[in-house]
Amino acid sequence: MNKNYINIYNNLVNLTRNKDLYKGFKNKDTFSDRLIFFLLHFAFFLKIYKENNKKELLQEIYDYIFRQIELSVREIGYGDQSINKKMKDYLNLLYAMIDKIHNWDDLNKESKNEVLSIFVDNVENTYYLTEYFEKFEVILLNNTLNSFIKGVIKH
Repeated sequence: MNKNYINIYNNLVNLTRNKDLYKGFKNKDTFSDRLIFFLLHFAFFLKIYKENNKKELLQEIYDYIFRQIELSVREIGYGDQSINKKMKDYLNLLYAMIDKIHNWDDLNKESKNEVLSIFVDNVENTYYLTEYFEKFEVILLNNTLNSFIKGVIKH
């Protein structure tokens, strides 16, 4: 695996640490909440960059990202059987996210809010998240995949 993909992973982790994402939470955020935001960022990342990049490159990035997630889950202390189940759940969650945001640009604000509320259930109001992910999509569109790989994007 290419070590250059660590910059993509770190950029996505940094985006996930944005405190503004958690301002509307009903309860304290958890590892699961943070992982959901990480996967949402990654789903938008894949949505934007799948058009103009080689599938092999995106597959390598995908594999690297999920290997890093698996390592993080192991660090938390889950056993081998739990990790396999968790990773399967996370993969299914990512696929569901990709499916729902596939036509994100064609949705109105209310529909976008509904899509986000499917995945983020600890939030009273998803309107600020909708605006956040619209801005994130613009950032992705204005930066190349290569800039993410090199780690030179501005958030």
